[in-house]
Amino acid sequence: MTITILGLSLSSSWGNGHATTFRALIRGLAACGHSVTFLERDVPWYAAARDLSDPDFCRLAFYRHPSELLTTHRAAIANADAVLVGSYVPDGIEVIRKVLTIAGGVVGFYDIDTPVTLGRLARDDCDYLSRRLIPAFDVYFSFTGGPLLDRLERQYGARRARPLYCAVDATRYAPADAAGAPQPLYDLGYLGTYSPDRQPALDRLLIEPARRMPDRRFIVAGPQYPADIDWPANVTRLDHVAPGDHPALYASLRYALNITRADMLATGWSPSVRLFEAAACATPVITDPWDGIEAFFPEGEAILVARGADDVVAALSDHHSDTGRRLATRARAIVLDGHTGLHRARELAAGLWHLRPAATVGKPETRSLDLAGPTERTGDEAHTPA
Repeated sequence: MTITILGLSLSSSWGNGHATTFRALIRGLAACGHSVTFLERDVPWYAAARDLSDPDFCRLAFYRHPSELLTTHRAAIANADAVLVGSYVPDGIEVIRKVLTIAGGVVGFYDIDTPVTLGRLARDDCDYLSRRLIPAFDVYFSFTGGPLLDRLERQYGARRARPLYCAVDATRYAPADAAGAPQPLYDLGYLGTYSPDRQPALDRLLIEPARRMPDRRFIVAGPQYPADIDWPANVTRLDHVAPGDHPALYASLRYALNITRADMLATGWSPSVRLFEAAACATPVITDPWDGIEAFFPEGEAILVARGADDVVAALSDHHSDTGRRLATRARAIVLDGHTGLHRARELAAGLWHLRPAATVGKPETRSLDLAGPTERTGDEAHTPA
């Protein structure tokens, strides 16, 4: 198939988890023989921090304004077998309207932030999707599964809500060579952009253990952390780690910490891409608790669940068992068996191919939505996606 994706960013991983998710997915699609075009809004905060400007697995093109979708990039949208619009796309409502107006094949939405999206829709402050646009998509792919999928169909009118979880590119995320693998430099590390709703868990599960264990080393990597955070002296800070350096970071950790955003905690069934990355690198993971985790990584078998600082301190104090190695081995096997970019690509392609006969091929004007209505709220400010 020919597939066109309009997403937040493919070129820059700065301040977002979308880029690595799209890279793994599209590499998988390319490996399956599909042809992908990725259309990305050219915004200054990503343009200044691009770490993939010329991918060899898809065509990457930029646009400065949604109007260019009707001119410069019209053919890529109109002639594609399928078009996906992602969450957090700047001026996403206007982008979706234009795509629905000209697309000739299957049109889907890929929500890498589903609980955040529904929370913003409920508050009427979502600038990349509106409730009335959801029924216009042939399919709504969600990185959150579980009961939320049924809610998308019953409450929001999605024609089909399907899970499409994040994934990892297993050819790039792998354990360090055993012969040359260094001893871990840090007992616990967290990789993630600052988010106010995640900070209390970071305080509880990393900063507090660091204060209690001054002889241990910790690291927090990610941008946008406020200057007034009181970091203990044994916590190293890195502002940004490019995807190519993620495996080296994971190799430097005894344990990787996973922290879930508040909206994702409320719904559950929202595995972070960082979980899959660490597991693919055979780094054991400590996570905060969330519903559905057992469907991905069984507690005590493939992951440790920490409900407070005491749990983290206990795990880091255990130097006399093979717990970490056992967890890492099991988690990596789970990821390689079902959570790579190739697995997600096959799931996506199968879902899109199945819908082709039912889509309004060649007849965008027949989609069940008044696309001529007034333009809804849009925005062009920087976001902090999950």
